Amino acid sequence: MEVFNLVLCIIGAVVVSSFLSRFIPRISTPLVQIALGALVTQLPIFSSVELDPTLFMELFIAPLLYLEAREIDKSSLLKTLKVSLSLAIGLALATLFAVGFVLHAVWPMVPLAAAFALGAALGPTDAVAVTSLSNEASLTKRQHSVLQGESLFNDASGIVGFQFSIAAAVTGVFSLTEAAEEFASAFIGGIALGLVVGIIINWVFETMRSLGWETTTSRVLMELFLPFLIYIDAENIAHVSGILAVVATGLITQFDRTGIGPNVARTNIVASSVWSVLSFSLNGMVFVLLGMQLPRVTNASWGDPSVSNKLLVMIILIVSAVVILMRFAWVAATLKLTKDATTRKRRPMTKGRWISAAVMTFGGPKGTITLSLMFTIPYTIASGEAFPLRDELIFVASGVILVTLLLANFLLPLLAPNTDNVSAKEVNSITITVLRRTIEELTSRVTQENRRAILRVIDSYTKRITRLKHLVGDDIDPQSLERLQIEALHWEKDYLKERLTQAKQLPEGTVDRELRIEACERMLDQLMNTLRHISAIRSYGKTVSQVRGRLRAVQRRITLLARRVSAKIRRTTPLVTEDQIFAYIRRTQIETMDYVIDRLYEEMGRNEYSTEYCSALILDYRRAEASLRMLPDVGESAAAIAQIEEVKRESYAIELSVIRDMLDNGDITRLQAKELRKNVYVMQVDADSEA
Repeated sequence: MEVFNLVLCIIGAVVVSSFLSRFIPRISTPLVQIALGALVTQLPIFSSVELDPTLFMELFIAPLLYLEAREIDKSSLLKTLKVSLSLAIGLALATLFAVGFVLHAVWPMVPLAAAFALGAALGPTDAVAVTSLSNEASLTKRQHSVLQGESLFNDASGIVGFQFSIAAAVTGVFSLTEAAEEFASAFIGGIALGLVVGIIINWVFETMRSLGWETTTSRVLMELFLPFLIYIDAENIAHVSGILAVVATGLITQFDRTGIGPNVARTNIVASSVWSVLSFSLNGMVFVLLGMQLPRVTNASWGDPSVSNKLLVMIILIVSAVVILMRFAWVAATLKLTKDATTRKRRPMTKGRWISAAVMTFGGPKGTITLSLMFTIPYTIASGEAFPLRDELIFVASGVILVTLLLANFLLPLLAPNTDNVSAKEVNSITITVLRRTIEELTSRVTQENRRAILRVIDSYTKRITRLKHLVGDDIDPQSLERLQIEALHWEKDYLKERLTQAKQLPEGTVDRELRIEACERMLDQLMNTLRHISAIRSYGKTVSQVRGRLRAVQRRITLLARRVSAKIRRTTPLVTEDQIFAYIRRTQIETMDYVIDRLYEEMGRNEYSTEYCSALILDYRRAEASLRMLPDVGESAAAIAQIEEVKRESYAIELSVIRDMLDNGDITRLQAKELRKNVYVMQVDADSEA
């Protein structure tokens, strides 16, 4: 039961992190998940969790690296393979010795072999973190390929170096020849085994498909089972690197790219969807588990009176500096020595190339493999004495992990900002894709009862796609047009506030007063909600004003509810009906549009906004006004209009969900997602008026 509760806590933390990352986009999802993992340990139902490194590698790292290898751009990987292997092997070994000698020099209590073990554990970068952090910054295709390739191959060098360092620390004996042979055997043997298995798996899947034996269920289950089987056999039977065997198999498998026909396409789509969900879940669980280990590690070392806490913090900073400086020097040297693919000459180190070296440095944070290796440090050495400073070494490794993750999270966006990723035509093209997927989802939800409402909403989405296609083809700056649209929303707000003030001056208890107040309050509530969303996306520094706006919205809704309850208590029938309110809202919308159109005509005589943009927005408002005037008797269609409003709310949720899925799948960047969400909030007002 305790294990079941623990699993529920971990999964719950992953689910919560997916929501929190939407509201704090400047904090990468791995950091959010680490924090949630630490918080989970404070829950009353939490039971202490011991991280079994072997089981951890089998259950989490193996399938994640298999998926990463299968989806990586193979052509880009081949172009950068030399650089990736240089980092995965050369830099990992250099880090081992640099950290070992420096740590032993500044803290002689740590044996040299144990210091080497820490350096070996800090060699591998975290493939999961690399993938997550690549969405935070504008990495070039080459940078992303190098970092991915490094994270796929550097586990073997780190693991082998760690194992021999620990063996030397425990027994006091170390053989360089034996270590080199073991490393070569694990590295080459793992790759060879993975390539052979990959060829066999391709043949098996393609044969099953050609014979008609493949089903969606069998294909998905066999593919999910594959990385676990390869890892276990490589480690326990072949005694080679299971990680590299899994990576090599993932690189060579291509059965999902062969075959034609609707059944094959449907199977590939289902498999891709299953892997997408599994990937996000496993990624999240990895970092949540990392967060769960940190409090235990901290308590064990921080509370030890024999070791100064200030010394521990200083050691973490020193080791972090060594790791980062070694990586920067290695990457810079690699860039300086690498010849240009076209001219075959070495290029000078310009400012841009130094920045690229910094990006590659901070783009390789340490993570869960480092911590899982440190937990395998034995408690005693060969003489039976306690392993020297075991808890402190684990604490130092945890500190370095957090330092590298924090630096990657906050420095990468500064060194390689995402601003150049958001061009006008690019955002419009992505928006068209989002709208089409939204229409597809709405179409799948059509029933006999909601058919008319959904078709009307789909029509509004179709018109949005048509307008965006014109923008993609024309030299129109959507950001300038967007600013004018937002300004028009503020004009609507000011007009409605003035109408509300006039309505409150009418005699109490009259139908006209109740209708005006109710209509204006409802329209203002929707309008202010849209403006708040836009403000939240455009600026993260206006938190106080956003909170105040939300409080005012809650207060307004409570006032409306109180007025309705009072009407129920004071009379058997309400003063105004929903049909009357809907009818008056439509009339008020038409009057508001007329007011905005007049303001736009005034703006055409000024220089603040382009005449072309004013004219385009006037046409939008004219079309929306015409759609409202063509509606049947509103007083007789309140139920139909309410159904349309419900469908529209669903469509907005679908649209935002599509954007989130595209972000999670890496199809768009965070900055692009931010722009797309802002477009949803801006355009929903227009969609509302047309429906």
